Amino acid sequence: MGETKIQVSTRAKTKKNKVNQIPFGVALLIAIVGVGFFAANQAPKAAIMWTFGVALGYTLQRSRFCFTASMRDPVLTGSTSLTKAVIIAIATATIGFASIQYSAFLKDPSKIPGNISPVGIHTAIGAIMFGIGMVIAGGCASGTLMRVGEGFMMQWLSLVFFIIGSLWGAHDFGWWSKNLISKTKPVFLPKVLGWPLALLIQFGLLFVIYIVADWYGNKKINE
Repeated sequence: MGETKIQVSTRAKTKKNKVNQIPFGVALLIAIVGVGFFAANQAPKAAIMWTFGVALGYTLQRSRFCFTASMRDPVLTGSTSLTKAVIIAIATATIGFASIQYSAFLKDPSKIPGNISPVGIHTAIGAIMFGIGMVIAGGCASGTLMRVGEGFMMQWLSLVFFIIGSLWGAHDFGWWSKNLISKTKPVFLPKVLGWPLALLIQFGLLFVIYIVADWYGNKKINE
């Protein structure tokens, strides 16, 4: 009986200690709109970028979208919902980028927009290092920024070293570019395979990965 009273008392105190978040939300909304109007007065393009940035941040926070979790969750928890979300996002981005690039290709095949970078051993090394780092840190770039906004103090530390690493990488990029990256060739699949085959392979691989992820997630749920 005494333990029950203590539990009820603890719950009551917890409820009383909860802070009403509505005023903070209203103040934040006013600040966001205010910054948007200020940006619009300075440059309309800045206001559009601000609007898209806020919308993207809200979407990331509500959906818990994170590239790290999409690779980590299948191993740790068996969940593949974020994995499938990332696959859909890549497929959607492929449609958009392919449309823009193909339109430019029809006008001038020598001028394809986008960052078509050289691919080599440096790509594999960088991918492995970044993959290990983001799993240890508990978030990729977007996930880290999202959790910093939510007040996760451990992510503040990740953000600090994220910035330090980026500055370090930018400082030494010239050396890497001269001694390693410049010695490899850019790979643009539509140029190598042709547009139809390149897109077919891209969407085919994404479809197969999605099916495997869905099967694996359902298997883990039923175990």
